[in-house]
Amino acid sequence: MKNYTILVAAFVALSALPAAIAGAQEYKSGSIEIDQPWSTATPRGASVAAGYMTIKNSGTEPDRLTGASTAVAGKVEVHEMTMDNGVMRMRPLASGLEIKPGQTVELKPNSFHLMIENLKEPIQQGKPFKATLMFAKAGPVDVEFAVGPLGASSPPAQDAHQH
Repeated sequence: MKNYTILVAAFVALSALPAAIAGAQEYKSGSIEIDQPWSTATPRGASVAAGYMTIKNSGTEPDRLTGASTAVAGKVEVHEMTMDNGVMRMRPLASGLEIKPGQTVELKPNSFHLMIENLKEPIQQGKPFKATLMFAKAGPVDVEFAVGPLGASSPPAQDAHQH
């Protein structure tokens, strides 16, 4: 548990570094639109990574991101990070993350994110990985996470043909 805490703290500290300007990569299922799924490279031996993206609900009913799965990890959870009196607190959102009608929610460093746990292989810069996002109403959505450098704070630039 101590190593996990150290890795998360290092990951958060590095997430403040600048990154390349992003290109567009979008996915859609029903009224849910997912824009620019991305992650960062992980240091050697890391067991966790994080996934980020922007989710828009263009429908008239709320939906909920309830989780995800990927071949590169044993488990993926929806998490929230907050600061409380100068102390970082991270917790899984057991019922997922609600996206209200007309709302856009950004999963980003130091906020909501996917916690990708029990990595089976390192996440490497420039080597995208596939995942399936799970929504309560929109159902499963297959996406590809672009991978930026270790500590990036925004999505990596992408070629238009990657989609």
